[in-house]
Parts: sequence; structure tokens; C-alpha cells
Amino acid sequence: MKKKFWAVLMAAALLSVTLLSGCSNNGQAIKVKVGEVTRSVFYAPEYVALEKGFFKEEGLEVDLQTTFGGDKTMTALLSNQIDVALVGSETSIYVYQQGSDDPVINFAQLTQTDGTFLVSRNQIDNFDWAQLKGSTFLGQRKGGMPQMAGEFTLKKHGINPQQDLKLIQNIDFANIATAFASGTGQYVQLFEPQASIFEKEGKGHVIASFGVESGHLPYTVFMTKQSFISKNKDTVQKFTNAIQKAQIWVQNHTAEQIGDAILPYFKDADRDIIISSVKRYKEQGTYATDPILDEAEWNNLLDVMDTAGELKSRVTHDKIVDNSFAEKAKKQVQ
Repeated sequence: MKKKFWAVLMAAALLSVTLLSGCSNNGQAIKVKVGEVTRSVFYAPEYVALEKGFFKEEGLEVDLQTTFGGDKTMTALLSNQIDVALVGSETSIYVYQQGSDDPVINFAQLTQTDGTFLVSRNQIDNFDWAQLKGSTFLGQRKGGMPQMAGEFTLKKHGINPQQDLKLIQNIDFANIATAFASGTGQYVQLFEPQASIFEKEGKGHVIASFGVESGHLPYTVFMTKQSFISKNKDTVQKFTNAIQKAQIWVQNHTAEQIGDAILPYFKDADRDIIISSVKRYKEQGTYATDPILDEAEWNNLLDVMDTAGELKSRVTHDKIVDNSFAEKAKKQVQ
């Protein structure tokens, strides 16, 4: 992330004068505004927590909005438009690197691998990563976790993304699938359910998983500002408890059951596609089984960012991760 951009975000936070409160009101449900970086099957446990009433069981009323992009999500959090953000942990590191009196704290992990897949325009049997050399590759936004995990994987397989490929990174996230469908690129990096949709339509073929290749990462995490945690510890605990309940539910149910539970959040989607997407994520262990963001995962994230040239300095786990709520939820929620 460019220094200028993050400086703007910090300025927005400083200019904001209205703090959103998560305090209860005469026994009524505690309202919490949550901004998710995108609407995706990748975040199935979040929708399960809503649909199965786990937030309500904890006395919370969650207002979920999709904020479309890591930069926009972090802007919303820093300027107090939302209380909690569901976004990649790298965004909290970018903010920390710019300096802040009120750092963004990661408190509950939702996904633990990259969620993208390598999709080829043509069917490839016995795929080898070396086959990508010399090809046109439609990647993700520079500085975002999908692109960093993608580059980390390519380099692991001896491919220099800037030299061995024609790497396209100037297409907005929302338009990447459309660009590939219209003929741009031989390979593309896609999330579900788009990867399954392309397979069903014969527009592409999933040939590898960046999630499997890049290992465990705190890929998508619920985070909030330190000031919000200080004033609303009970609310943060209740929120984390609800996420743990959802994670257990997802772990103990089939892709079909999970798909049916989250289908209301994908009103125009094909049920079979949703189930196929959940199955693919579930089989590769994408959904975290508890909200704890451990130090090994954090260090892997730092390695991925460092390899991508996006890490100014290594931010240690204890600086912007607070596992106390997750650890308590894991003990209490069965």
C-alpha cells in the first residue's frame, strides 16, 4: 500500500469525532456494525452465525454491510462508520506501519488459507507450475493478500512473476472474472463461487489451489480499533463466542447443509454452485476451526508479505493480535 493512501486513512480516523458504541441499552440487543471486504462463500461461518442466530444468542444485533475492498473497509473502520471489519490481516499491518495511537487489533480469525484457485482457460491434465512460464496471467490487486499469496506460490515454484509471466494487475477486483471470460489471459486467480461457475459454464478449469500452496495464514480476520476493545470488551467477547459457535457448526455439518444455511446471502446463486464452492473450501481446510490467530500463521503471513516486497518491517504477533477473546471462546463454547 502506498504511504500516501494510508496517511489519508489515518487522517480520516483523526478527523472523526463520533464513536460508534457497542454498549447495551436497557437490556436490549447490543448493536454492532460489521463491514465485510466482499460477499463470498469464503466467509461461510460468518453467514452461519447470522442465519443460525448465534449472534442473537449472545445478545447482539449485527448490522452486516459489504464494503467492497480492503482499502474501503479499513477506511470505514478508521472513520468509525463500522465497529468491526472482516478483512485481510495485512490491512492492520499497513495501518500499524504508518503509526497510530489507536492501532487496529485482530481478535478473531475466520479463514486460515488463501481462498483463490488457479483457473486455466483450457483443460490441463498433469499440470505443472512451470507451464505458466511465458503465459499471460490475470492476477489480483498489488498489495492485497490474494496477489501476495499468488506471488509467494509462484516464486516457491521457481517462477518470477515480473519476468517469467505477462502479469496483468490493473483490473479492478470486481471485473477480473469478466475480463477473463471476455478473453483476457490464459490463466486467472479466482475465488469461489466464480471458479465453480466458470467450470460449469465451460469457461475455465480449476487446476490448482493457492490456499493449499501458500499454507496456513490469518487470511481473513475480524478486527477493530484498540479503543473499541477497551470500551466494549464484553461485546467483543460475545461476538467472538458467536463466531466460535459458527465455526463448530461448519466443522460438524456437510457442504450441503452449510450451503443451504448460507444460500439466503447469495440470492441469485445456483444452489449446486454454492455447495460445490463450500465443499472445495471445506476439503482444503480453509475455514478456521476456532478464532485463535496463532503465531506460526502470523509469521507465515509476514513471510508472504516480505516476499511480495510489501513489508516495511516485521510486526510481531503481540503488537496487533489479541487472542484473549478467542481463547476464552474456545474454552467456553462447546
